[in-house]
Amino acid sequence: MTALPDWMRPPRAEGWFAEDLDRLPEAPRHTELIDGTLVFMMSPQRWWHGHLVTMLTVALMEQVPADTRVGREMTIKLDSRNRPEPDLLLTTADFDGDRTWFAPEDVRLVIEVVSPESAHRDRTVKLRKYAEAGIPHYWCIEDEDGAPVVHVYELDEPTGAYAPAGIFRGTLQRPVPFEINLDLDKLTPPRSS
Repeated sequence: MTALPDWMRPPRAEGWFAEDLDRLPEAPRHTELIDGTLVFMMSPQRWWHGHLVTMLTVALMEQVPADTRVGREMTIKLDSRNRPEPDLLLTTADFDGDRTWFAPEDVRLVIEVVSPESAHRDRTVKLRKYAEAGIPHYWCIEDEDGAPVVHVYELDEPTGAYAPAGIFRGTLQRPVPFEINLDLDKLTPPRSS
């Protein structure tokens, strides 16, 4: 058994804090902080996941209003102990080339593309944490026999929790957070027979 590298040891007894992520250059890409614990993407990323995120990025960039930008693989500092990294987000924050995270109030939509290793976090933990942080819209995208299925949630202000707003296959049309029209079938390549 090999010893843990020094960078993996929490700097204090309470564990990790959000600002610690910026001081961990040795950490693997896509390291998140959930409840003071570092979470690493350890398994290889599936081609389906990467392709879908890329195609969705392009499709959203073509539709966002002038005051909104698409962010990819950037963390959101939800609080001092939580800094998850969604696959995509839509933000109204001004562009800053040195930025490493976004504040929840600058995020209009968070999108997670579920992979086997992230399924529990994406479907339950992040669903709750993004809502508690006040992010108004959340999409959780599942792979259904190679086709994307988008589970859409909207923040219910009185309860502070997400309410399901629909499950979309084939096409997605939403009036919020802005007018969005997506041909979901074009986001993934056709399967060969």
